[in-house]
Amino acid sequence: MQDTVSETQARLNAEEGAVAPCGASLGPLGPALHDEEGAHVPAGLPPVVDAHVHLFPERMFAAMWRWFDQHGWPIRYKLQSEQIVAFMRQRGVERFVALHYAHKPGIARSMNEAMSALVQHHPHVIGTATVMPGEPEAAAILEAGFQAGLRGAKLHCHVQGLAVDDDSMHELYEVAVRHDRPMVVHAGREPRSAGYRVDPHTICSADRTERVLRAHPRLRLCIPHLGADELEAYESLLERYDNLWLDTTMMLAEYFPFRPNARMLTVRPERILYGTDFPILPYAWDRELRKLESYGLRDETLAGILGANALRLFAPDSA
Repeated sequence: MQDTVSETQARLNAEEGAVAPCGASLGPLGPALHDEEGAHVPAGLPPVVDAHVHLFPERMFAAMWRWFDQHGWPIRYKLQSEQIVAFMRQRGVERFVALHYAHKPGIARSMNEAMSALVQHHPHVIGTATVMPGEPEAAAILEAGFQAGLRGAKLHCHVQGLAVDDDSMHELYEVAVRHDRPMVVHAGREPRSAGYRVDPHTICSADRTERVLRAHPRLRLCIPHLGADELEAYESLLERYDNLWLDTTMMLAEYFPFRPNARMLTVRPERILYGTDFPILPYAWDRELRKLESYGLRDETLAGILGANALRLFAPDSA
């Protein structure tokens, strides 16, 4: 019988003498699952728009692979940006939202310029901006990205070492509101790793996210991974705040021990986005599509989660 994820990791940790960093659920290296992948989006599904795909410059991807080899999980798809665009198109993904994040000051402007240039050649890619909160001219950098046509912005509390309600964040939220652009902020506590500059559990919480939602009622805020691991708290926030969206990234794959219940996808289904984290995956690219297909959701709910909701949030002119 095939091991569950938790059983596999426990076995690997025992064999290697591994110790979980900062209390991480999967230990220092999450397992690869080696599941079969499909050649195309499953037949009969509504149009698929992946709301969480990563595109980075080549050198940054190389550094990311090294980091995940040491601190994360085995990356199944070590592809560069142009290869990722081709991969998704060949498999029938209609469009995707391209996310990136600056891990230090001084690089965001050039990253945004590269993203803007890429989406000009690939109009089916919905590009977003990034910035390092607190860096000199941070607001101006984000403003320039939006003026160049980027359709949102990505911040990452774990990587950037800042809470979602940090003082340096608020000027960026105000820029997003002025331009009517959504902000995608990895503000959930998981996945937790000793490889980050701070323990995410000390700077991330649903309570902090709620402070932002209250302080910026016109901000359209999307929290990836359904807010893991505080899934119930984020479900409650979703019910109470009309300026909150959640994406499903990695939470439908049955890879982590924290998993959503079906109700979380239906309590405010118009605010849930399908996303994958491609190419930073330890399992097949379509694993979550197949899982989502098996949930038995109503046709309109499934169509919204798989693509229509993402278009309304990031590209309302084409929704």
